[in-house]
Amino acid sequence: QLVESGGGLVQPGGSLRLSCAASGFTLDWYSLGWYRQAPGKEREEISSISISGRRTIYGDSVKGRFTISRDDAKNTVYLQMTNLNPEDTGIYYCVAARGDYPGSDYILDFNYIDYTGQGTQVTVSS
Repeated sequence: QLVESGGGLVQPGGSLRLSCAASGFTLDWYSLGWYRQAPGKEREEISSISISGRRTIYGDSVKGRFTISRDDAKNTVYLQMTNLNPEDTGIYYCVAARGDYPGSDYILDFNYIDYTGQGTQVTVSS
């Protein structure tokens, strides 16, 4: 399973770091990603990272503000969020998709996911 943490209430312009820890499997075969869901809005794909960690993809709304990273030794993926604004409010979910082999540059497709976390709430408000 995947378990997210690090969400909370933050003022506009602030920062948060989300963590997502895997248990029951190791991440070295998996590409990882984050998406968010806001009330009344469609799911928004935020970011993804390849198995190797060499490739990353970001949604247009978060480019330059969010950074995805992974630490396979800790079996954890992170999402560093800076310069947050109220439009970033939502429930953030991490996801994992098994790839071809450890160390590959395979990067996930959000439509083909093996694991999804339970989500963590991020609220940006003054």
